[in-house]
Amino acid sequence: MKRERQDVIVELVNKYDIETQEELASYLRREGFDVTQATVSRDIRKLNLSKISVGNGRQKYITLSNDDTRLGDKYIRVLRDGFVSMDMAQNLLVIKTVQGMAMAVAAAIDAMKLPEIVGCIAGDDTIMAAVRTVEGTKAVMEKLNNIIRG
Repeated sequence: MKRERQDVIVELVNKYDIETQEELASYLRREGFDVTQATVSRDIRKLNLSKISVGNGRQKYITLSNDDTRLGDKYIRVLRDGFVSMDMAQNLLVIKTVQGMAMAVAAAIDAMKLPEIVGCIAGDDTIMAAVRTVEGTKAVMEKLNNIIRG
């Protein structure tokens, strides 16, 4: 039951902009899970969910694949420190980084397990990310911008 609930939490967080534990609990109840705020709080810690800014003073939960929260924070820091710019060409996302940082930034992006991204190839200062759809490329750009802006 716990594993199933946590799988649903990951799906919900990837599908909706969930800002609070109470909001997440409400979504879980709609999915048939009888949860308390304490249970949701434990699941958030166990799943290594992080919050990012989505603008207008709002935040939302995102999933990071690594079980070590400090490592998740390191990935976000690497992304922020190494990022220079990005542009799209249909379903390809080209990300420019500080020289020598492309592999680290690509690893950070891969660790975020964004469902829209099929994979990344990194050079010295450029990453090419293959994205499933044009709409997905726009969504990834928005997600990365939100993380970078913090």
